[in-house]
Amino acid sequence: MRIENQDPGNLRDRGRGGGAVGAGLGAGALFAIVRRIGIRGTLIAIVVLAGIYFFNPFGLRDAVFGALFGGVPGQTQTTEGAGNVCDTHAQACDFSARVLGSTNDVWNAQFAQNRLPNYGGSAGAYQEPTINVFSGGVQTGCGPASSDVGPFYCPADRELYIDPTFYDVMESRLRAPGDFAQAYVIAHEAGHHVQNLIGATQMQVRGETQNQTSVRVELQADCFAGVWGHQERADLQITDDDLREALNAAHAIGDDTLTQGRADSSQFTHGTSEQRMRWFRRGFDSGDPRQCDTFNVAANQL
Repeated sequence: MRIENQDPGNLRDRGRGGGAVGAGLGAGALFAIVRRIGIRGTLIAIVVLAGIYFFNPFGLRDAVFGALFGGVPGQTQTTEGAGNVCDTHAQACDFSARVLGSTNDVWNAQFAQNRLPNYGGSAGAYQEPTINVFSGGVQTGCGPASSDVGPFYCPADRELYIDPTFYDVMESRLRAPGDFAQAYVIAHEAGHHVQNLIGATQMQVRGETQNQTSVRVELQADCFAGVWGHQERADLQITDDDLREALNAAHAIGDDTLTQGRADSSQFTHGTSEQRMRWFRRGFDSGDPRQCDTFNVAANQL
């Protein structure tokens, strides 16, 4: 695989977050307070907070709003040491950005040609996401997250997130080395962005559990990653060895492999190793996103 000549996508270095990221009240906690002190008490609290915000007596505003909400409304929040992850992981950052740029090229074209599964609405033009690199922890539109969750996509802010050290985890702990294996991870998360734009994340198959729906979502993202690989096979000089790297990675993160067969299949949320490899290969062989409609196949065909 050759990625050096690809134009990079949008990348934001979010720095080193650690455990302090996202320390504020969530919506659930706020509703709990309303239930505890009632509407009248809540209104009094709002008046008090408004006074602190506008008049800042004794310099209390930053401390109070920082403790309650993670910061003063209207102020940009940054993680500690923002902007220094790529100083340490320059190659991984550049690689991630260039893979995202490659996926953007593919999906801009697929959206322009309307070669997409149809879930009842027009997707419009493709909206390019940003990939956020971080270390330790990060605050997202979906809430705080730590590096332990691995790479992920947040539908609320429509951005991708990755701690570059995950590439080392792939090689050492998951035994899934190789640059195309790493690229598959980015392409999979970009696939979730595509799902968000076309309405796939709102789909629900009648009679299925949330876990079963989650499996359909993840397998479709695998298939979309395969579509990207097919479309870029010539430009990126993707070889059969590269393909084996991606399939090996898909196998390594199957639910049955990760749990070593100890979990009941009803608890699976991402699909088995066999399913993940097969749906990635379906997208890679066809190059057609419409072949990735996991929501309109029977459960025994996933």
